[in-house]
Amino acid sequence: MAKSLKTLVVGAGNMGASHARAYKKLKGFEICGVVTRSEESRNKLIESLGGGIKGYGDYDEALADAKPDCVSINTYPETHAEYTLKAFDAGAHVFLEKPVAVTVEEAQKVVDAAKAANKKLVVGYILRVHPSWIKFIEIAQTMGNPLVMRMNLNQQSHGYMWDVHRNLMNSMSPIVDCGVHYVDVMCQMTRSKPIKVSAIGARLSDELNPGMYNYGQLQVTFENGSVGWYEAGWGPMMSETAFFVKDVVGPKGCVSIVAKDAAGASKSSDIDSHSKTESLLVHHADLDDKNEFTKPDEVIDLQDEPDHDELCEREQAYFLKAIQEDLDLTDHMADAVNSLQIVLAADQSFKEGRVVDL
Repeated sequence: MAKSLKTLVVGAGNMGASHARAYKKLKGFEICGVVTRSEESRNKLIESLGGGIKGYGDYDEALADAKPDCVSINTYPETHAEYTLKAFDAGAHVFLEKPVAVTVEEAQKVVDAAKAANKKLVVGYILRVHPSWIKFIEIAQTMGNPLVMRMNLNQQSHGYMWDVHRNLMNSMSPIVDCGVHYVDVMCQMTRSKPIKVSAIGARLSDELNPGMYNYGQLQVTFENGSVGWYEAGWGPMMSETAFFVKDVVGPKGCVSIVAKDAAGASKSSDIDSHSKTESLLVHHADLDDKNEFTKPDEVIDLQDEPDHDELCEREQAYFLKAIQEDLDLTDHMADAVNSLQIVLAADQSFKEGRVVDL
């Protein structure tokens, strides 16, 4: 039986805590330490895991003392590249929350370092392990080309989550931080090369750093003629009307996520609602000689609906599999860089007021 992998958890926010619970549950991992800047959050997470885990306030000290086999990085994006490179230097595999870095150049440096160190790098694209989203993508791929992909996730954040969002916006806007998920989905649906990106945005709060904006919408065009848009806004002023849109149209019909409960009132700040699907509505465009539809719409009820912690557990199960079975993660890492390139081009488009060619 393979020995458990000593795992250092860095960050104790929503994602760090969920991933820590997954490591505690899965037999292949053993948490050897928790790193946070805040002693309070560190102690709270360690206590919730049953205690007996060493806490650290300094990342470099933790790497040197704990000597982990794996490092789980769940910190703010501006630290991702630095922390990951240090983990590889220390001989550890890395699970890294998205995005890989704050620039494409840094992201590529991280990927190159993973290859050079012969270590696994799994990026936290949580929708890739969600069975309902996998089904959504599969059906979208049967609708022909080009595709029209419409997606958003606006969050009416307040209290603790507004603090989180403001901290995130010290380094990147919502369409960059959240957009990588949905642009990655679009790339899987189209299997086509993105060629140009544009964006609009607005600064809706004086609490943000100069130049930052908390609402944005990006538009991406693909080589095969497919187009997609993604909209994201954070803050106490955001509307919860139609905050959850996941809809794909092609020549042969359309498929939509119908998440009646997840998309209900006061749900945009609920992290579990962000990945819920509940059911898919499939519409076929086939017409008879009288231009009437030949097939009724289908509603596919989705039974396997993991919550946020269960999704994080599936991500970590994949991380474990990648290490134990020496999976080739070349495409996984390239996709992470590609989606980051698209959302950063959108950020550039908004700031410069022009379409950006890729």
